[in-house]
Amino acid sequence: MKPELIRELKEMLSDDRVLDSLDERYSYSFDASFGTFLPDVAVFPVTTEEVVNVIKLANREKIPVTPRGGGTSLSGGPLPVAGGIALVMTRMNRLLEIDRDNLVAIVEPGVITAELQRRAEAEGLFYPPDPSSSNVSTIGGNLAENSGGPHGLKYGVTKHYVIGLEVVTPQGEIIRTGGMTVKNVTGYDLTPLIVGSEGTLGVITKAILRLIPKPRARKALMAVFNDLIDSGRAISGVLTNGILPAKMEILDNPSIRAVENYQPIGLPVEADAIILIEVDGHPAAVEDEINRAAEICRRYRAKEVRVAENERQREELWRARKLVSPAITQVKPTKISEDATVPRAKIPEMFERLRQIRDKYNIHLVVFGHAGDGNLHPNIIADIRDKDEMRRVEEAVGEIFKAAVELGGTLSGEHGIGTMKAPYMEMELGPVGLDMMRRIKQAWDPDNILNPYKIFPQPGQTRVVLSE
Repeated sequence: MKPELIRELKEMLSDDRVLDSLDERYSYSFDASFGTFLPDVAVFPVTTEEVVNVIKLANREKIPVTPRGGGTSLSGGPLPVAGGIALVMTRMNRLLEIDRDNLVAIVEPGVITAELQRRAEAEGLFYPPDPSSSNVSTIGGNLAENSGGPHGLKYGVTKHYVIGLEVVTPQGEIIRTGGMTVKNVTGYDLTPLIVGSEGTLGVITKAILRLIPKPRARKALMAVFNDLIDSGRAISGVLTNGILPAKMEILDNPSIRAVENYQPIGLPVEADAIILIEVDGHPAAVEDEINRAAEICRRYRAKEVRVAENERQREELWRARKLVSPAITQVKPTKISEDATVPRAKIPEMFERLRQIRDKYNIHLVVFGHAGDGNLHPNIIADIRDKDEMRRVEEAVGEIFKAAVELGGTLSGEHGIGTMKAPYMEMELGPVGLDMMRRIKQAWDPDNILNPYKIFPQPGQTRVVLSE
């Protein structure tokens, strides 16, 4: 960027909110995925008007802008691939209002997800979207990627709780979509188009989020299976018998062993799979449903079922799931986290395909995830310094995506596309579907100012590059 444009940004925002030294810029060159791309400058707006001014300058000079939240993306969404301006939204972090009467929260994009959840619970309310990074991820990032989490089975994902947005367009204009009402069918529904668009269509500067009453009670169980197929049948059995758990998670044997090696908590290391189930709601209904879920698991040959009798035991059961990610990183330093999603009935078949891929490429693959909605997390543990291993990992990742699509699933249930999955978009959408998305991007952002080189595959980009 020209020095005079950086000076203009500093006059616009103040010197301390425009960072242009090499070490400062490097802090905004990466996320939780792969690749490092230096922005020319990182800026920190604190008002919508400042966002407008930055975007207008970028549009005038045809400078790319990459919106960014907490940098926890696993797909490369906030990477400034084209350089330009890293628009860091973390200082727009006011929780403007929790409206109990209308069951909504009004927030700026830099609000930390867990903080919103805590504030809502203090009012007897509940904000269900719960990505695993909720203690550090921002609402703006969650909106951009349409984040999910374990609660997705019963409560849905982020898009189901967004009823209104304030957005700055690529031309620097302000639009407002939706509003304070749950029902709104006035014209095209732009709110869900922007949610999940990964910052390619506009910059979110305010969100109106739907809240629900906090469930009065919750209980959990752990079911242990000697056969993964039986665990898959138990998952279907619970759901087809009128029980809709708040959470239903699955861990495969390598996940179980990794946790026990990392922090022993008494998991059965010989088990082929573990299912964790949590139900919530009215206390009487919770008691009935957890007992029925336990009986269904036994019917499908669970060798052991542990039902938590109190909150301490419930938290202890969930420790296994929470420890998986830190546990597997003890094996090797590089963790490739995917979220291929398949129909629930295809979970056992997807597990078998993953085992075949693991053996074919001789990689360290563990699988866990949200069993109730088919959102699996195949994680490959490797060493990025081993070029031969990373080449095999790249090929394995492509086959994982192919397997998910062939089984009627999708490339991503909650991580987004970013740079990591762009080469596979046509595999799922077909050329016509992908072209329709390109047309929307072109109509909104004809100069390709906002977050370029995301979602859409670039010429010659044939696979994810993990080894550079």
